[in-house]
Amino acid sequence: MKACSFLPAATQMVYDMGLQELLHGVTFECSEESRAEKTILVRCVLEGHNYSSDEIDRIFSASKAEGRSLYYVEEEDLHRIAPDVIFTQDVCEVCQIDTKCTQAVLDRLPVQPTVVPLTPQSLTDVFDTAITIASALGHEEAAYPYLQGLRNRIDVIIDTLRASRALPKRVMVMEWVSPIYNCGHWIPHQIAYAGGIDMLGNPSGDSIVTSWDKVRRYDPEVLVIAPCGFTTERTMEELHLLQQQPGWSELRAVASQAVYVADYDLFTQPSAATLVGGIELLAACFHPDLFTVPASLHYKVHPVYADSTSVCAPGNGRSA
Repeated sequence: MKACSFLPAATQMVYDMGLQELLHGVTFECSEESRAEKTILVRCVLEGHNYSSDEIDRIFSASKAEGRSLYYVEEEDLHRIAPDVIFTQDVCEVCQIDTKCTQAVLDRLPVQPTVVPLTPQSLTDVFDTAITIASALGHEEAAYPYLQGLRNRIDVIIDTLRASRALPKRVMVMEWVSPIYNCGHWIPHQIAYAGGIDMLGNPSGDSIVTSWDKVRRYDPEVLVIAPCGFTTERTMEELHLLQQQPGWSELRAVASQAVYVADYDLFTQPSAATLVGGIELLAACFHPDLFTVPASLHYKVHPVYADSTSVCAPGNGRSA
């Protein structure tokens, strides 16, 4: 069995379940460990460029309107590997190479591999995807202890919130800053498990452009900014785009210093394990009196205001 993963989430879950020996090809956005060990097959024409949020949005919008992809496959390496299984995705043609683009390349292979498109819309779907991946690799049994461990971590948060009779916080998680996008797909479900509610979100659906005026009127208690594909450092470079918006300082989240910048891969990289890490991080941002960010995730969140650093302070609340 030789498999290739054309999306980072599938790659991560293969590693999480201990099946990486079956994996031979990955993408340029996969984990550092996988890129060091496996052949990089999927590339993007934007690699090596430091475009602004607005520039990236314009480039992707133009490519979509013209019917062309910004991603491409290293065909020579793919022919050499001759995979039996390829994992692709059809959730977002902007974030990753999709099945349609992949198929054009696969049609030129002498032997056609099995293509397994992964299209989760909800958090439950993401968990089911782990079973799909393990089954396609001939090791379905590897998925069940992996998923049970993740469910146990979520249960700890739910039980703590219930025992404390914590009310859900009115929050917003932004998936992009210029233009502003709300959160969609599984992120509203992560928010709910973490003890929040995002009434601007679109559960199990696409994220969409959301006006600043709508954000002002909604007035979240907690604001988490996690643009797709951006680390905390990259997002901080563009935080001024939000801070310059009229009425920024009047938002409840700003006034109470409950504004956080977080790494994208805890939210828009839908590996089951990374999304559970995102729930744990959100729980600490929403309810810092009950939870702290796990030590392994400290570098993935940046409180914008000094008084918010308590979410990462040892001994404040319990580690999610």
